Amino acid sequence: MNLQSNDFELFGLTQQFAQDRAAIDVRWKELQREAHPDKFAAQGAAAQRIAMQWSVRINEAYKRLKDPLKRAAYLCELGGAPINAHSNTAMPTAFLMQQIEWREAMDEAQSVAELETLTDEVNAARRQLLQQCEDVLDAQHNPVQAVPTVRALMFLDKFSQDLNQRFEALES
Repeated sequence: MNLQSNDFELFGLTQQFAQDRAAIDVRWKELQREAHPDKFAAQGAAAQRIAMQWSVRINEAYKRLKDPLKRAAYLCELGGAPINAHSNTAMPTAFLMQQIEWREAMDEAQSVAELETLTDEVNAARRQLLQQCEDVLDAQHNPVQAVPTVRALMFLDKFSQDLNQRFEALES
């Protein structure tokens, strides 16, 4: 193992968006077993510290690889196209209008059924955007083109959290 390896190299995976989550989970467990600090107890404190660093590095990589949104953003960054979500907030007009419609629908929802309908619509949009990420990152190998899609997915993730809070408010 090399600390300089990217997450895909560390996990022995092809550097692409489409991944088998079960394979990522299995590899994470294998790597954690190899780097567990207890395995290095007889080798002293320095070896245990290094093992702990490896364990942290493996966990960080696992968090990025297992989450499709984080994986897409990471692939964009590896491809020289950072997301810059905090400094670049420009979005296509059509997506901005869709955001407004979804927010209004959430705010106006009076029942769980209305929120469930909205959630289904948002989940369908998320699936479509994830498929676009796969097409652009894996088939076209164009991380620059994937950036707006990843940013749209970031909005959907945040909006889904807001929807969950709205569900809780309606149910209480």
